Amino acid sequence: MSRFTRAQSPTVPKAAGLSPARRERALLAADLQDLSWRRRAAPAVLALLLVVFADLVTGRESYLAPLMVVVPSLAALTLRPLELLMVCAVGFGALIGLGHYDQVADLNNGQFLFGAVVSYVVLSAFSAWVARIRMRRAAAFAAVSSVAEAAQRALLRPPGPAVGPLRLAVRYASAADAARIGGDLYSVLETPHGTRVLVGDVRGKGLGAVQTAAVVLGAFREAAYDESGLLAVAARVEASVERHVPDGEFTTALFAEVRRPGAVELLHFGHVPPIMVALDGTVTVLEASDPWVPLGLGRMAAGEPQSMETAFGSEDVLVLCTDGVIEARHHRSGEFYPLAERVGPLVREAARSAAELEVAVGRLYADLLEHTGGELGDDALLLLISRTDL
Repeated sequence: MSRFTRAQSPTVPKAAGLSPARRERALLAADLQDLSWRRRAAPAVLALLLVVFADLVTGRESYLAPLMVVVPSLAALTLRPLELLMVCAVGFGALIGLGHYDQVADLNNGQFLFGAVVSYVVLSAFSAWVARIRMRRAAAFAAVSSVAEAAQRALLRPPGPAVGPLRLAVRYASAADAARIGGDLYSVLETPHGTRVLVGDVRGKGLGAVQTAAVVLGAFREAAYDESGLLAVAARVEASVERHVPDGEFTTALFAEVRRPGAVELLHFGHVPPIMVALDGTVTVLEASDPWVPLGLGRMAAGEPQSMETAFGSEDVLVLCTDGVIEARHHRSGEFYPLAERVGPLVREAARSAAELEVAVGRLYADLLEHTGGELGDDALLLLISRTDL
């Protein structure tokens, strides 16, 4: 009867949301307002100076002052309305000054100066309106981005640096456009049956992937406490995916369980195989002899998945990741990131403390970004695990 007992729904802690300061930083970054006003004004001021310089160099025989209309146009891209009007006022003074320098007002064609002035004033006012609209849209975009980040935090509920006998260090990056939300998922739970870990990768990105990730994580968090065996946990998650996820959608997953000292049980569902790194940096790729199909495709396979057990000592580091890591391409050659070749020197000796494990995942993530040139084309998750119970 215990499995049918309805647990009280946990409330999302305030930390899962975003503080006003973080929302403000999101807005500033979305609209380049985190830069100083001098840097944001630089394009418009540079255009102003170039027009003045060109007009002075070409002499009174040419009248280039009407080109000053580019100033409000450029200012509308980066400046706030009041800042824009200040820069445009300087441009207006330069426009009048160049008109007198070129003696346009003294000629019968003085209407050229009048036309340039009217055009400049109208365009300046219109550009100020455009800047205001731009800032409103940036605010709305920042709000959406902030909500997405808060949703991701509430969904993943990142564990602390230690869960049961395990130390953890994680790096998560979403490839969804400025949303910090994607289809990679992970969870580490201390249960009566041992410490259980799930790492998964939902097919696709965006909201649909997040919905599938919510189904997988919700099922895992319930089953991990109810079921005594890892195979039964996976079966519960598979059943939930089949019920609540559209046909054709699937999730690669890796289940792990640490129940007794010196060993870890692994269950592969079409996921990237984990890597064990020894104290001296020796790397062992933990390939499954008979990996199972991804979650959501179980009805298409005959038989049952089989788990494997491998040694996991106090000096070892278990490296889990998603395919966004191993399929990250080099920014010039296009080669995939060679995780198995690079991880040993970057992670060795990291099992000695939580601080060293955190430093190691930072080194590994930095190496991944260096490989790709600073950008990732897919969601990427790196999870490093060591143990303290030996």
